Amino acid sequence: MKGSSRRFGKFGVCSAAALLAGATALAQSPGGAPQQPMPSQQTNPSMSSPGADQSTAPTGQQFGDQSFVAKALAGGEAEVELGKLAQQQSQSEDVKQFAQKMVADHTQMGDKWLKPVAKQLGVSEPKNPDKKDRKLIAKLQTLSGPQFDAEYIQAMAKDHKQDLKDFQDEAQAAQDPSVKQIAQQGATVISQHLQLIEQVAKNHNVDVTGKGKEISSNQ
Repeated sequence: MKGSSRRFGKFGVCSAAALLAGATALAQSPGGAPQQPMPSQQTNPSMSSPGADQSTAPTGQQFGDQSFVAKALAGGEAEVELGKLAQQQSQSEDVKQFAQKMVADHTQMGDKWLKPVAKQLGVSEPKNPDKKDRKLIAKLQTLSGPQFDAEYIQAMAKDHKQDLKDFQDEAQAAQDPSVKQIAQQGATVISQHLQLIEQVAKNHNVDVTGKGKEISSNQ
C-alpha cells in the first residue's frame, strides 16, 4: 500500500486475533494448537496502547497512514468472519485451528493496536468487510468439507502474501510512529500466518503457488 492508493488485502483476506506459533510447530504436528503467545501477553509496554502519546496530527503521509489503518481494520473484520465460518464449515482439525487463530489474532490486533490509532487519526471503524471480502464470504458459505478447505486455504495464502507486502511497505513509508510500529509488528504476525497456512496447504495438497499445480505431499 503506497499512500492512499495502496491495495490492502484482508489483513489476513484481501484482506475485517494469543499470536501464532511458529510454522514449524504446525508442520510437525498438523492440527496441533500453536503455543506462541500474543504480543500483548508479552512484556512490551510500547505496544500496550499504540498512539497513546501521539498528540500531533501527522501531515503529508497522513492520508496514506489513514488509508492503511482503515483497510487493516476492514481486513481484520473479514478475517474474523471468515475464521468463524471456517470453524463451522471445515471438517479438518488443522484448518479449524488455523481459523481459530485468525479470529483470536485479528480480534486482538484490531482491539489493542488498530482501533486506538484509528481514533487518534480520526479514522472511522468499518461496519462491514469490503465488497470483495463479502463476495468471498458469500461464496464460502455455500461450501463445506474438502471444497471449503481448498477455497479457504487458497484465499488465506493469497491474501497473506499481499498483506505482508502491504505491511512491509507501510513500515517503510509511515510517518506516524504508532502506525509504523503497528506495520512492523503486524508484518511479523502476518509472516507467521503465511507460514502456517502454507503448511496447512501442503497437508491438504492444495496449490497456493498460483501456477495451477498441486503441491507435492513430500515438499
